[in-house]
Amino acid sequence: MGDQGVGRRRFLGYVLAAPTLLVAAQFEEAVLAPAPAAAAVPSLPEPAEVYDLTDLLTDAALPTSGLISIQLNADGTASFALPRAEVGQGITTSTAMLIAEELDLPLAQVRITLADARPELLFNQFTGASNTTVATYTPVRVAAAIARQRLLAAAAARFGVPVSTLTTAAGVVNGPDGQSASYGSLAARAASDTTVQVSVALKQQAEFKVIGTAQQRIDALDIVTGRKQFTMDLAVPNALPTMVCRPPTINGTPLSVRNLAAVQAMPGVTDVVTIATGVAVRARTFGQCIDAIRALQVTWGPGSEDGSSDDTVLRELRAAELPFAVPPVNLLAHTIENTFTFAFASNTALEPNCAIADVRADRAEIWAAMKAPIVAQGAIAAKLALPPSAVTVHVTEGGGSFGRKLFSDAALEAAGISRAMGKPVKLMWHRTDEFRQGRTHPMCTSRVRASYALGEVLSFEQRHTSVATDFSHGLGEVLTAMVAKLPVGGLGFSETIFELTQQTPYDFGLTTQLLSEVDKGFNTGSMRGIYSPNVRCAQELMVDQLAVALGQDPYRFRRQFLKDQRAVAVLDKVAQLGDWGRPMPAGTAQGIALHPEYHSIAAVLVEIDCTAQTVGRQIPDAYTGPRVTKAVCAVDAGLAVNPLGLEAQMMGGISDGIALALTSGLHLSNGVFQEGSWDNYFYTRQWNTPPDLQIVVMPPTTGTPGGAGELAVGAAMAAVACAYARATGTVPTSFPINHAAPLAFDPLPTTPPVPQSPVDGLTRAY
Repeated sequence: MGDQGVGRRRFLGYVLAAPTLLVAAQFEEAVLAPAPAAAAVPSLPEPAEVYDLTDLLTDAALPTSGLISIQLNADGTASFALPRAEVGQGITTSTAMLIAEELDLPLAQVRITLADARPELLFNQFTGASNTTVATYTPVRVAAAIARQRLLAAAAARFGVPVSTLTTAAGVVNGPDGQSASYGSLAARAASDTTVQVSVALKQQAEFKVIGTAQQRIDALDIVTGRKQFTMDLAVPNALPTMVCRPPTINGTPLSVRNLAAVQAMPGVTDVVTIATGVAVRARTFGQCIDAIRALQVTWGPGSEDGSSDDTVLRELRAAELPFAVPPVNLLAHTIENTFTFAFASNTALEPNCAIADVRADRAEIWAAMKAPIVAQGAIAAKLALPPSAVTVHVTEGGGSFGRKLFSDAALEAAGISRAMGKPVKLMWHRTDEFRQGRTHPMCTSRVRASYALGEVLSFEQRHTSVATDFSHGLGEVLTAMVAKLPVGGLGFSETIFELTQQTPYDFGLTTQLLSEVDKGFNTGSMRGIYSPNVRCAQELMVDQLAVALGQDPYRFRRQFLKDQRAVAVLDKVAQLGDWGRPMPAGTAQGIALHPEYHSIAAVLVEIDCTAQTVGRQIPDAYTGPRVTKAVCAVDAGLAVNPLGLEAQMMGGISDGIALALTSGLHLSNGVFQEGSWDNYFYTRQWNTPPDLQIVVMPPTTGTPGGAGELAVGAAMAAVACAYARATGTVPTSFPINHAAPLAFDPLPTTPPVPQSPVDGLTRAY
């Protein structure tokens, strides 16, 4: 990863036939090579070090990069319909920065919208694996640079001077004798009547004025003033509130409704229909929908996991664990081994699952936040028996995703309901629907065995066993199309994705990581980081155990065996800023860990307080437990397009990691997840966030961006787990750490499936 940028290579692109300037990029593939290792017992490169998931997605997007265009408008603004989903990660801002940089246009004059589903883009309209900025970085810049080049040529013709005498700044072309012309005044002249291929050189890194600078989100004002539009804010004519009465167990099916006429006659109710996933109710208000759902008397068929519990699933996982390659050796070498268990986790986002659908006999129109809209369009068309061209899918901005919106469950459901009712619907899932019937991160175990002798680690093996992860959201199609490029073969979708995302950053001799999956009866998803947080947590806990066994300091032990100098740099940075090794009171400790993924790497140091006084804190309706009092994160994402946005991603990832380590998990009992909303699901709250938080974005180490959206979760979770082990003297093996404790809430009933809307909100504000 020593590439220092694209330099002065020429890139091909197109000036498209249009009345005002319209440009697009063509881009060639890049080949990445792993950095050489230099260790006493070096490890062979793992698949993800040679070619990882973000490389795959980038290559899959390349063939259609020429179909993505930037429009220069007569008012001097530039418009770009981004073929990705903005769900809070800030990609509209970073994309606008790329355009502003190469076009020499003020950031405020770049207009970013989200593209409707465009089947011709193939795999170039898929948002996931922290890939958006990686995949679009060069194509978007090429298109913007071509626009600037055409504007210069148009101005040169107007002024009668050579192009070489002109400069651009702030959306204006300036001539040698004081002439000037705004981009808007040149837009039509710079356009072309025919599509022509051109070449262009991009700015070098030293010339950047926008890329690499901290920028506030371009939608920040709309967010804080309430003007930002999400799906439920849209005013689609005649689309009334709609909700679904869902089964009491996972994936149960409705058999009959015993009081249909009575519910149809309730105030505000316009329609009640039975669908595959439950009984849908359309009413004048969402409150009336809830009242009707609570009144429905439904006879349900069995679900896919009736009778299942945490214990039964754990037994299933244990039975499917794969064997290690290296047997235990305790003569000339020593072996340590441990098994870690990770509970189900909710993949719900803060914005409820929702969609708007208007289905007619010959066409359909859908609005929703979707990360795989082309797949959604095809699935909706098949469900409605319409050609895909008759289904218009509008991608709206979403209030969070973390992998949830890779699945268009709400859009598919809304389309079916609208067809059944013959009316437009504004479908929203209840919070309880999300936690009990929505997508989850699978329960899993991770076994790790390591052998060592004479101060060296000879082998390090990991066997990860998981409830099956559902990849039917479109990633499977990408893998199928790109199979010739994969560094692994003969594996299923899940196993391939595991190999393309997981790596061990240390030279630990013979290193193997394998995945086994069981039980496809759960609704699972690619939650933030997919396998990485759990895999990394298990690995880093074992690294600490190796350090203890070899009588070494955990930080220095990691440093000694790291493969990559970029990893050493972030590790050193957090150790320095976090004052690693400082004296700590009894019951408190530091933990340190790192996580490499998608050509980026993050290190996290935390301090945790596990004293009885802190663990026993009492807060109404809350779980407290140990508290992380300090977190220091250093992140190397290659070239950070927007360091401020990257800091925000790290902050969110740290909160996720703390939650997964300490408090956030689902309890499965008799086929039902006991948690029914956020107040039952103990995500990191104000009383559990670290009051001391430092995030450092490292100076650019490569010429291109790496992935960052999921990066901090694994490092933070692992650091918290390691700190807990050092503070308590007990290595945790079950996560979240509070999972075995008695429930800190009374589970909501399963019938009716949603609770009565609260009327005592002020009493819960503290």
